[in-house]
Amino acid sequence: MLRLFVIAAAVPVPALAATGPFFSLNNTDFVVALAFLIFLAVLVYYKIPRTLMGMLDKRAEGIKADLAEARELREEAQTLLASYERKQKEVQSQADRIVASAREDAEAHAEKAREDLQRSVERRVQAAREQIAQAEDDAKRRVRNRAVEVAVAAARDVLRTQMDGARQDRLLDSSIATVREKMH
Repeated sequence: MLRLFVIAAAVPVPALAATGPFFSLNNTDFVVALAFLIFLAVLVYYKIPRTLMGMLDKRAEGIKADLAEARELREEAQTLLASYERKQKEVQSQADRIVASAREDAEAHAEKAREDLQRSVERRVQAAREQIAQAEDDAKRRVRNRAVEVAVAAARDVLRTQMDGARQDRLLDSSIATVREKMH
Protein backbone atom coordinates (compact mmCIF):
# COMPACT_ATOMS: atom_id res chain seq x y z
CA MET A 1 0.00 0.00 0.00
CA LEU A 2 2.89 2.32 0.79
CA ARG A 3 4.41 1.55 -2.60
CA LEU A 4 1.20 2.62 -4.25
CA PHE A 5 1.44 6.01 -2.53
CA VAL A 6 5.07 6.41 -3.58
CA ILE A 7 4.27 5.61 -7.21
CA ALA A 8 1.28 7.95 -7.19
CA ALA A 9 3.43 10.70 -5.69
CA ALA A 10 6.27 10.19 -8.18
CA VAL A 11 4.03 10.66 -11.18
CA PRO A 12 2.20 13.91 -10.63
CA VAL A 13 -0.52 14.22 -13.20
CA PRO A 14 -1.02 18.01 -13.02
CA ALA A 15 2.72 18.52 -13.60
CA LEU A 16 2.38 17.21 -17.10
CA ALA A 17 0.00 20.02 -17.94
CA ALA A 18 2.32 22.76 -16.60
CA THR A 19 4.55 24.83 -18.81
CA GLY A 20 8.22 25.06 -18.30
CA PRO A 21 10.63 22.59 -16.77
CA PHE A 22 9.03 20.36 -14.14
CA PHE A 23 12.20 19.71 -12.11
CA SER A 24 12.72 23.29 -11.10
CA LEU A 25 12.32 24.82 -7.67
CA ASN A 26 10.32 27.56 -9.36
CA ASN A 27 7.61 25.03 -10.20
CA THR A 28 5.23 24.80 -7.22
CA ASP A 29 3.95 21.42 -8.27
CA PHE A 30 7.45 20.03 -8.10
CA VAL A 31 8.07 21.60 -4.68
CA VAL A 32 4.81 20.17 -3.30
CA ALA A 33 5.62 16.73 -4.73
CA LEU A 34 9.15 16.90 -3.28
CA ALA A 35 7.80 17.96 0.13
CA PHE A 36 5.32 15.14 0.02
CA LEU A 37 8.06 12.60 -0.77
CA ILE A 38 10.25 13.97 2.03
CA PHE A 39 7.24 13.68 4.38
CA LEU A 40 6.73 10.06 3.35
CA ALA A 41 10.45 9.35 3.79
CA VAL A 42 10.36 10.81 7.31
CA LEU A 43 7.34 8.62 8.12
CA VAL A 44 9.13 5.53 6.82
CA TYR A 45 12.40 6.50 8.56
CA TYR A 46 10.67 6.81 11.95
CA LYS A 47 8.74 3.60 11.22
CA ILE A 48 5.41 5.34 11.60
CA PRO A 49 3.57 3.02 9.18
CA ARG A 50 4.82 -0.02 11.08
CA THR A 51 3.88 1.63 14.39
CA LEU A 52 0.46 2.56 13.02
CA MET A 53 -0.01 -0.95 11.68
CA GLY A 54 1.05 -2.35 15.07
CA MET A 55 -1.39 -0.06 16.83
CA LEU A 56 -4.12 -1.05 14.41
CA ASP A 57 -3.26 -4.72 14.90
CA LYS A 58 -3.36 -4.27 18.68
CA ARG A 59 -6.64 -2.49 18.38
CA ALA A 60 -7.98 -5.27 16.14
CA GLU A 61 -6.75 -7.89 18.62
CA GLY A 62 -8.37 -5.92 21.46
CA ILE A 63 -11.63 -5.77 19.52
CA LYS A 64 -11.39 -9.51 18.79
CA ALA A 65 -10.73 -10.17 22.49
CA ASP A 66 -13.68 -7.95 23.44
CA LEU A 67 -15.88 -9.78 20.95
CA ALA A 68 -14.73 -13.16 22.28
CA GLU A 69 -15.38 -11.98 25.84
CA ALA A 70 -18.77 -10.66 24.79
CA ARG A 71 -19.57 -14.06 23.22
CA GLU A 72 -18.48 -15.83 26.39
CA LEU A 73 -20.55 -13.45 28.50
CA ARG A 74 -23.52 -13.99 26.18
CA GLU A 75 -23.12 -17.77 26.45
CA GLU A 76 -22.84 -17.45 30.23
CA ALA A 77 -25.92 -15.26 30.30
CA GLN A 78 -27.83 -17.76 28.17
CA THR A 79 -26.71 -20.58 30.45
CA LEU A 80 -27.77 -18.59 33.50
CA LEU A 81 -31.07 -17.73 31.84
CA ALA A 82 -31.72 -21.39 31.03
CA SER A 83 -30.77 -22.31 34.59
CA TYR A 84 -33.09 -19.68 36.04
CA GLU A 85 -35.89 -20.76 33.71
CA ARG A 86 -35.43 -24.37 34.87
CA LYS A 87 -35.39 -23.24 38.49
CA GLN A 88 -38.46 -21.08 37.87
CA LYS A 89 -40.26 -24.08 36.35
CA GLU A 90 -39.19 -26.23 39.30
CA VAL A 91 -40.33 -23.57 41.77
CA GLN A 92 -43.63 -23.17 39.89
CA SER A 93 -44.10 -26.94 39.91
CA GLN A 94 -43.29 -27.07 43.61
CA ALA A 95 -45.68 -24.17 44.28
CA ASP A 96 -48.40 -25.99 42.33
CA ARG A 97 -47.78 -29.14 44.40
CA ILE A 98 -47.90 -27.10 47.62
CA VAL A 99 -51.16 -25.43 46.56
CA ALA A 100 -52.66 -28.80 45.58
CA SER A 101 -51.52 -30.32 48.86
CA ALA A 102 -52.91 -27.38 50.82
CA ARG A 103 -56.20 -27.67 48.92
CA GLU A 104 -56.38 -31.40 49.68
CA ASP A 105 -55.55 -30.74 53.35
CA ALA A 106 -58.21 -28.04 53.52
CA GLU A 107 -60.77 -30.35 51.94
CA ALA A 108 -59.79 -33.16 54.33
CA HIS A 109 -60.05 -30.79 57.32
CA ALA A 110 -63.40 -29.50 56.07
CA GLU A 111 -64.68 -33.06 55.64
CA LYS A 112 -63.42 -34.00 59.11
CA ALA A 113 -65.04 -30.88 60.55
CA ARG A 114 -68.34 -31.85 58.85
CA GLU A 115 -68.08 -35.37 60.25
CA ASP A 116 -67.22 -34.04 63.73
CA LEU A 117 -70.15 -31.64 63.54
CA GLN A 118 -72.44 -34.46 62.39
CA ARG A 119 -71.29 -36.68 65.27
CA SER A 120 -71.72 -33.80 67.71
CA VAL A 121 -75.24 -33.12 66.43
CA GLU A 122 -76.05 -36.82 66.65
CA ARG A 123 -74.71 -36.97 70.24
CA ARG A 124 -76.76 -33.94 71.20
CA VAL A 125 -79.88 -35.34 69.54
CA GLN A 126 -79.29 -38.65 71.34
CA ALA A 127 -78.73 -36.83 74.65
CA ALA A 128 -81.91 -34.82 74.06
CA ARG A 129 -83.83 -38.05 73.30
CA GLU A 130 -82.45 -39.63 76.46
CA GLN A 131 -83.44 -36.55 78.49
CA ILE A 132 -86.91 -36.61 76.94
CA ALA A 133 -87.23 -40.37 77.67
CA GLN A 134 -86.05 -39.80 81.24
CA ALA A 135 -88.45 -36.88 81.63
CA GLU A 136 -91.25 -39.12 80.31
CA ASP A 137 -90.24 -41.87 82.76
CA ASP A 138 -90.11 -39.32 85.61
CA ALA A 139 -93.51 -37.96 84.60
CA LYS A 140 -94.98 -41.51 84.44
CA ARG A 141 -93.43 -42.34 87.81
CA ARG A 142 -94.82 -39.16 89.37
CA VAL A 143 -98.23 -39.83 87.83
CA ARG A 144 -98.10 -43.43 89.07
CA ASN A 145 -96.94 -42.36 92.52
CA ARG A 146 -99.64 -39.73 92.62
CA ALA A 147 -102.20 -42.31 91.48
CA VAL A 148 -100.99 -44.69 94.21
CA GLU A 149 -101.18 -41.88 96.78
CA VAL A 150 -104.68 -40.97 95.62
CA ALA A 151 -105.71 -44.67 95.60
CA VAL A 152 -104.23 -45.22 99.08
CA ALA A 153 -105.95 -42.10 100.36
CA ALA A 154 -109.21 -43.21 98.78
CA ALA A 155 -108.78 -46.72 100.14
CA ARG A 156 -108.02 -45.27 103.58
CA ASP A 157 -111.16 -43.20 103.44
CA VAL A 158 -113.20 -46.17 102.25
CA LEU A 159 -111.70 -48.44 104.87
CA ARG A 160 -112.30 -45.94 107.62
CA THR A 161 -115.90 -45.63 106.76
CA GLN A 162 -116.54 -49.29 106.11
CA MET A 163 -114.17 -50.96 108.54
CA ASP A 164 -115.36 -52.06 111.97
CA GLY A 165 -113.38 -53.68 114.79
CA ALA A 166 -114.03 -57.33 113.84
CA ARG A 167 -113.09 -56.76 110.30
CA GLN A 168 -109.87 -55.05 111.32
CA ASP A 169 -108.93 -58.05 113.45
CA ARG A 170 -109.49 -60.48 110.59
CA LEU A 171 -107.51 -58.28 108.16
CA LEU A 172 -104.66 -58.01 110.66
CA ASP A 173 -104.61 -61.78 111.20
CA SER A 174 -104.58 -62.45 107.47
CA SER A 175 -101.72 -59.94 106.98
CA ILE A 176 -99.66 -61.58 109.74
CA ALA A 177 -100.20 -64.97 108.14
CA THR A 178 -99.14 -63.68 104.77
CA VAL A 179 -95.98 -62.19 106.28
CA ARG A 180 -95.19 -65.54 108.03
CA GLU A 181 -95.55 -67.41 104.78
CA LYS A 182 -93.34 -65.00 102.95
CA MET A 183 -90.62 -65.10 105.62
CA HIS A 184 -90.41 -68.87 105.89
